[in-house]
Amino acid sequence: MVKFLKNISLKKYSNFQIGNKAKYFFEAKNLKDLKQALLKAKKLNLKIFILGGGTNILFKNDFNGLILKPNIKFIKSITKNIIRVGSGILVSDFLNFLVKKELSGMEWAGGLPGTIGGAIRGNAGAFGGEIKDNLVKIKSIDLNSLKEVIRTKKECIFGYRFSIFKDLNINELILWADFKFKKGNKNKIKKSILEKIEYRKLKHPMNYPNIGSIFKNVPINKFKKTIFNKYNLKNFIKTDPEPVIPAAVLISKCGLSNKKIGGAQISGKHSNFIININQAKAEDVLKLINFVEKKIYQKFKIKLEREIVVL
Repeated sequence: MVKFLKNISLKKYSNFQIGNKAKYFFEAKNLKDLKQALLKAKKLNLKIFILGGGTNILFKNDFNGLILKPNIKFIKSITKNIIRVGSGILVSDFLNFLVKKELSGMEWAGGLPGTIGGAIRGNAGAFGGEIKDNLVKIKSIDLNSLKEVIRTKKECIFGYRFSIFKDLNINELILWADFKFKKGNKNKIKKSILEKIEYRKLKHPMNYPNIGSIFKNVPINKFKKTIFNKYNLKNFIKTDPEPVIPAAVLISKCGLSNKKIGGAQISGKHSNFIININQAKAEDVLKLINFVEKKIYQKFKIKLEREIVVL
């Protein structure tokens, strides 16, 4: 039987370097261990939280249950252009594999942090691309029944930073996914990925602990025409891949760049990032988030949607 670790600090499992303790913690490296962990959690009547790369999560309180980290790591070719990848593989490692195999289609993900499983769950995207674009099918496991499920891309109901796994109360853990790519030029693929990485280094506050974009960008159809025209927002439309106004633009227009609460600060480099500048606490970050939401609504009559997970 698997053995759970007890009273584990979650600080090192979040890119924010903020976190209290989990009563139980388990890292599953294969399907057998994963199923045994789920059965044990069920016997102990434990609440379960699935942890990926910790790149978009804020641990608010102690977690009186099981933090389950699926470390299912494999990459294999199904055909020349269809690749199966375990959910625990880092996006960066997957991109390195694609470069070696001269497969094109995911260059947009250069510099994207986190795991493949987490990227699928939130339909991660950047530079006009999204994780769903090359997906063929996904295998997951129901956390209650332990039934394994295979879904096509269409059945995953992907939307803007949205999937069936994230927002529709599907209590499942992603095991692996099949992606389909086109043959490309190795040097061009590598160059494109490196360009995205350099852009992130230039535009994002990578020198401080952070969990990426706090808020989703706002589709232009959510704005009232009078407000949209008053603040000349048409000059800031971005394709992401649908037309949106970046949350960073709205936050900057409210004069909130560099705003600080406790050890947390809105980045002056990219105002949709909150950075941990001095041993920030979860409440510092949440106060800052709430402050931003209030100011954005007052000025633009827009309710920002959070991209991060707060546990």
